[in-house]
Amino acid sequence: MRFANRLATLQANVFADMDRAKQQAVAAGQDLIDLSLGSSDLPTPPHVLQAISESLADPANHGYLLFRGTQKFRQVAAAWYEQRFGLAIDPETEVLPLIGSQEGTAHLPLALLNPGDYALLLDPGYPSHAGGVHLAGGQIYPMPLLAENDFLPVLQDIPTAVLAQARMMVLSYPHNPTAAVAPFDFFQSAVQFCQQHNLVLVHDFPYVDLVFDNQSVPSILQADPTKSVAIEFFTLSKSYNMGGFRVGYAIGNAELIKALRQIKAIVDFNQYVGILNGAIAALTGPQDNVAQMVETFSQRRCALVEALQLIGWDVAMPQAAMYVWAKLPSTWALGSFEFCQQLVQATGVAVSPGVGFGKSGEGYVRFALVQEPAVLRAAVQRIQRFMQSV
Repeated sequence: MRFANRLATLQANVFADMDRAKQQAVAAGQDLIDLSLGSSDLPTPPHVLQAISESLADPANHGYLLFRGTQKFRQVAAAWYEQRFGLAIDPETEVLPLIGSQEGTAHLPLALLNPGDYALLLDPGYPSHAGGVHLAGGQIYPMPLLAENDFLPVLQDIPTAVLAQARMMVLSYPHNPTAAVAPFDFFQSAVQFCQQHNLVLVHDFPYVDLVFDNQSVPSILQADPTKSVAIEFFTLSKSYNMGGFRVGYAIGNAELIKALRQIKAIVDFNQYVGILNGAIAALTGPQDNVAQMVETFSQRRCALVEALQLIGWDVAMPQAAMYVWAKLPSTWALGSFEFCQQLVQATGVAVSPGVGFGKSGEGYVRFALVQEPAVLRAAVQRIQRFMQSV
């Protein structure tokens, strides 16, 4: 049996290897504390579930949902954006519903890249960004994110020869896995850079609400108010704990929205309209659940960071997102993948190896804040015993 060559670029998956390591640890009798996946453990708000439930009984909702049928959701998404960021959005030409934002970030390269074209991606970065480029036959130029640069890429370091073949740049702040945030002036410089080099600027924005200490973060479209080069991806997975419902949307340049819609028309229709009704309820309903979600993750990040610092692990307090990005202690001689494998086998505590997010992630591990503070502290106690034994 023969398979397409593109599958070869999708073979390596450190997270699949970690899943096997977790299974082996459980089989060996370990009590698993899984801090490796950024999937919220918090419940979906009741009013969202009610809207979805009420949609079930109407047989008009049981058929295919085409673009025209998403109009109300698109109008709500546009209104939410304008209220939040002060920029008018055309719901007919500048909004596209998605089956999760990952659908959009993975499919957009199919609309932008010819074989051999470059995409400029964050390193470390979210794995699906690279997967979409591989499927499109593109090349990846990794933009290293280093602590000394506040985990922001240095755009001036991108080689001229790469820029000549580049068609898109992908940013994502607040950032997974580093939890870094990007200031508005960086977004302005990124927009100017992409305008200068005729690049599409893609901003993946799942953590728009998950920002701590009463801070806020900018939208890339605020730095590109004419929507000359930018498209931004949103999801309801984080703010409203709707990860399993798979609902997101894109907002931005009308030509980019049209091109992504053309790809989407080949791949799928849309999700069940009841899910969009739930998303409408989320965006238009009470927002106290969002504030509670932020406070919950803020308490968790403080509990974890303080516990790690007490055992001598120097970890910075994240400003946003649901992760702690921790540089491995200098006493650890092996790589991040080896650390994570041995840790889960010895203690049952599972975290993500930094190398799984890109070459520049080596030497770090990512903790996902998906457990209560008491569980996080218990995980750190196990880590301490592990570190003392190696």
